[in-house]
Amino acid sequence: MRTLSLAAATVATGLMAGLFFAYACSVVPGLAAVDDRTFVGTMQSINRRILNGWFLAAFLGAVLLIGLAVALHVTVDGRVLAWTVAALVSYGATLLITMRCNVPLNDRLDAAGPVDRIADLRALRDGFEASWARWNLARTVTTVVAFACLVAALASGRS
Repeated sequence: MRTLSLAAATVATGLMAGLFFAYACSVVPGLAAVDDRTFVGTMQSINRRILNGWFLAAFLGAVLLIGLAVALHVTVDGRVLAWTVAALVSYGATLLITMRCNVPLNDRLDAAGPVDRIADLRALRDGFEASWARWNLARTVTTVVAFACLVAALASGRS
């Protein structure tokens, strides 16, 4: 059960690291090259559609599985425990960044209403794009660090 929980935590965290990395190196630069209307409409659409079962299972499942792995290793192996605790702290930072930074920006963009009814698309974009990209990069780093810690935990448990 310990190895299975650690492996599952690693997979879920890896999926999230890959998602945030894909945004950082493809979605964000791709949208930077489009006009304001396309940018706002596309981000509104993405932000609505990402809230689905697959995303939520990985996003929330990762922290639950890391927590389970920590709990199952408390009395067993100090090296594995140290790496899993580090992963939990790092992924906790990911959750904090997402909920305190990216989600409020997404909500503000959505609250502006349909793209055809927004009077100043440029101002809305200017208040969103750079900040959202910066926070996405921050959560990419914290999630990759959490993933690396879990890989190290798996490796240290096998040595």
